[in-house]
Amino acid sequence: MAEFLDNGKEGHHSSTAADDEYDFTIPAEEKNLADYLYEQVGWTFTDTKKRNIADYIVGCIDDCGYLTATLEDIAALTQNPVDEIEAILQIIQSFEPAGVGARNLSECLRLQARRLAIYNGLTAVIIDKYLLQLAKNQLKIIAQAENADITDVQKAVAIIKKLTPKPGAAYGNEQIEHIIPDVTVRQIDGKYVVLVNEYTVPSLRISELYRNTHNMDAQTKKYVEQRVNSAIWLINSIEQRRQTLFNVASQIVLQQKDFFDNGYEYLRPLSMKTIAEILGIHESTVSRAIANKYMETSHGIISIRKFFPANAVSTTTGEEMIAAKIKTVIKNLIEGENSAKPLSDQKICDLLQEQAIDISRRTVMKYREQLGYQSSTARKQYI
Repeated sequence: MAEFLDNGKEGHHSSTAADDEYDFTIPAEEKNLADYLYEQVGWTFTDTKKRNIADYIVGCIDDCGYLTATLEDIAALTQNPVDEIEAILQIIQSFEPAGVGARNLSECLRLQARRLAIYNGLTAVIIDKYLLQLAKNQLKIIAQAENADITDVQKAVAIIKKLTPKPGAAYGNEQIEHIIPDVTVRQIDGKYVVLVNEYTVPSLRISELYRNTHNMDAQTKKYVEQRVNSAIWLINSIEQRRQTLFNVASQIVLQQKDFFDNGYEYLRPLSMKTIAEILGIHESTVSRAIANKYMETSHGIISIRKFFPANAVSTTTGEEMIAAKIKTVIKNLIEGENSAKPLSDQKICDLLQEQAIDISRRTVMKYREQLGYQSSTARKQYI
């Protein structure tokens, strides 16, 4: 049920440094929610018994910030009265982040609303009684039940949606993964230049010690020569792989120039087979060359595989459009709709047909959900 409130976005992280504009330092270990709560327990409780109980309660709080054990269970396991457990829980519920230690969504939102001094009127009533109806956007039902104006209900809902259903989510337990691009594309003097980042490729060389074999006995000389030949083969293979990656990336820039000029919605259908035929290599070679590789562009760092979009549909004019572009059209339709009369999936499907885009209502629904938009019923506004 919490999803209707969960409109937060993942944070974007980037870093720069003097050398090659990338930071190779190892990030400091981040604290998780439990670490912060244990710290606050240490600052708050001086009595050893109460601190031990508080520590136990914190251990029962999940990553989202909710208490996962009942007060009765905690009381039985710590051999303390329930009312004493509840008193300590109330103190923990005053900790940061607001809403932590709640036993359900309603209590979580109530704790936050009280902290912000907005737990009153319709806001309080909806938090206490109508979260299920709110999740289904049944605002008329709430208005009728409370004999309230629907615009007032919607104003209260707007306030509630600014609260967070997962207060612990801001305290991540996973380390941030820094992606170092394998290829960089820069625009210089109006032309796109492809650079294979050398620090992603091993730098190997053969020591002069093993090139001078004239003083070695025959057996040692043969052994060293075999290993030197193997090393030369490995170095040549790495260089060939680097060259293949450069060639593939260069062709991607040529084939997807509209993307580099204008952004994601201008990606066009492209297959690895097309690139392979142009370069005179096997399709599997292209696939291996770009596996787990990333490209830095003016539109961000992107997996190179994304330049080969598989979802393409034919338009009634015989052209092809990829899913990203169709999603952009759907996004523009929804953003420009009358909020009092939002577009249904079927209506969006009809409007796409008028633009010569032939997709089913089911596909429209899938793309809409992937874009993060609710159904037309849930999007309806009364203000």
